Amino acid sequence: MAIFHLSLKAVSRSAGRSSTAAAAYRAGELVVDERTGEIHDYTRKGGVEVAELVLPAGADWTPTRSELWNAAELAERRKDACVAREHEVALPAELDAAQRLRLVRDYAQDLALRHRCAVDFAIHAPGRGGDDRNHHAHILCTTRKVEGVGLGGKCEREKAGRSRRDDLASERWVWEQVCNAALRQAGHAERIDRRSHAERGLEAAPTQHLGPSATGFERRTGMASRRRSDFDQVALEVLARAKLAGDLERQAQQIERAIVDAESSLRAALVERERQALQVQLDKSPMPEPARCVPALILPEGVVSAPAKAGGRYAGLIVAVSDVEAAQDLGRQSVVVHQLVDLDRRLEVGQSVRVQYDQERKGRVEVRATPSKGRSR
Repeated sequence: MAIFHLSLKAVSRSAGRSSTAAAAYRAGELVVDERTGEIHDYTRKGGVEVAELVLPAGADWTPTRSELWNAAELAERRKDACVAREHEVALPAELDAAQRLRLVRDYAQDLALRHRCAVDFAIHAPGRGGDDRNHHAHILCTTRKVEGVGLGGKCEREKAGRSRRDDLASERWVWEQVCNAALRQAGHAERIDRRSHAERGLEAAPTQHLGPSATGFERRTGMASRRRSDFDQVALEVLARAKLAGDLERQAQQIERAIVDAESSLRAALVERERQALQVQLDKSPMPEPARCVPALILPEGVVSAPAKAGGRYAGLIVAVSDVEAAQDLGRQSVVVHQLVDLDRRLEVGQSVRVQYDQERKGRVEVRATPSKGRSR
């Protein structure tokens, strides 16, 4: 499957490097450094499939590889100068040789156009004894613009105050777009993604890069390098932590289920106890007389009515309300009786009653029947 890899490195004199040596090694050629007199001969190096120079469109200069990088070295005066930038990219194994070349060439032309620099790329085949899908490219860019028949001022991305982090993020996005376009044109469904596993929500641990020294040691000796052993140890520790986290999560889920079951059982026991206590009270209480069973008035929502003891000229109902405001509202209106009330007198269906608010007995109002005209007890 296609994987994403792009690294951006500086070829700097402060690290003891030179652009002439880097270009000679990546292209598998001989380059003489005119500034130092050093001869960099890598003509016996294998694995170089293609090496090309790309200059901005319309450039009048057509140098050789040796002329280009000697010009880059001679243009710098500082002993800590950065003379080149290297883009190292992994090429999708799904593409054939011609498609890989077209992909790298398109990316190199884009770099030359955006930065107005000269670009020197080399496509390398997978190394012996390594992963046979490891096709990759080394792309060297000058830090100065191509002007006339040579190199001129510094490229914009080399000027002071630039954010290297932002430049790298931008370059990774460009490579993702160019590479996915090549995969789409070749008819492949695979795509590369510049985002990290964490950004994509993946729990898998990212792979580790051994580097040239560890890889060379393993190829020469057939033994695992110390770097690989360190990586393996870290991977084992990560797996152990993941297993522990999984065990703890499962235990927490079991405890949570047990708590829920216990709460359900306790709730059921409390309901049953209340039911039994209520049943005992009902068994002990005498049945009320049928004549004293007074149906409740149908009152507005939030008002609860209950029968009052008979007495006085007019027997009434004590109506409990939820708050004083509701009781005062009821005190300003008449309520029609919808059911017969059988106390010490009989109210006719449809007879109105007056609801009176009792200031001293807050939260209650007394409902008294209004005598009908022409009727007496």
